[in-house]
Amino acid sequence: MSSLANLFQDPPPTHVFELSEKGIAFAELDEPGRPGFTPFEAGVLLVSPVHDNIQQPGVVQERIRASIPPNGKSKRRAALILPDYCARVAVLDFDAFPDSHEERLALLRFRMKKSVPFDVDSAVVSYAIQPRRREAGESKVEVLAAIVAAEIVARYEAPFRGLGFHPGLITTSSLASLNLVDPDEISMLVKLSGQVLSLVVLQGSAIKLARCVELDSDSPEEIESVLHPTVAYIEDELKAPLKRIWLCGFEQQPSLAPRWQAEWNSAVQPLQSRFGVPGSSNSGLLGYLESVAG
Repeated sequence: MSSLANLFQDPPPTHVFELSEKGIAFAELDEPGRPGFTPFEAGVLLVSPVHDNIQQPGVVQERIRASIPPNGKSKRRAALILPDYCARVAVLDFDAFPDSHEERLALLRFRMKKSVPFDVDSAVVSYAIQPRRREAGESKVEVLAAIVAAEIVARYEAPFRGLGFHPGLITTSSLASLNLVDPDEISMLVKLSGQVLSLVVLQGSAIKLARCVELDSDSPEEIESVLHPTVAYIEDELKAPLKRIWLCGFEQQPSLAPRWQAEWNSAVQPLQSRFGVPGSSNSGLLGYLESVAG
């Protein structure tokens, strides 16, 4: 799944960081078995797709410095994993997809223009072409596209650049977390981070649907109001039952797993990683470590 997890990429990083409203999860790639976490106070980072997420950049920079002290190197390469809600991810169908990279970006911006709350013309866009599928005898091109406002990316990068890090790879938490999923026919990742619910539906290793919703509360009823139409989509569009649900961020609601297993006759289990326990603030980091570890 790692090939789908990059918004853009330079040479391999030396460090990886996942940012959330709760704090910074971090690891050095030379020591993936020793990830750490540095918390934020409330209000230091506020996730949004339309305004600056880093509310207190000085505090963020000091927490980065405390997590990974300077070592005398002029530049260190970093992978940054951003909260899902600051970006938009979509699966788009095309009868034909241009060969030119510039034409592809223009087409993706046009298709996503009405569905994102920021200026697509200046946004950072990345995409992955998924295996072709056939519908009624016609071959469709299915493209996984990710888009985030350029200014938001720049503000996330700034504290790292100020400490000599070069952020050469940027992705989102749920996309990176997919490296912890064992694809199995029709499966779904359900990730709860505060009151933001992220859903990724997979058919084998291909992403079929990605949703990210800000809830009014994290109550079971609110969560299920998003899950029910998603499961209906799976049954109607994919013509197959949901076989497995992967959970992340539901440690405080253990009753939901058996409840959903009974309701949808699906195996429900938490994400797992050999490098730690995946939660709402570090599953992307652990997924990224999984993708690069031998």
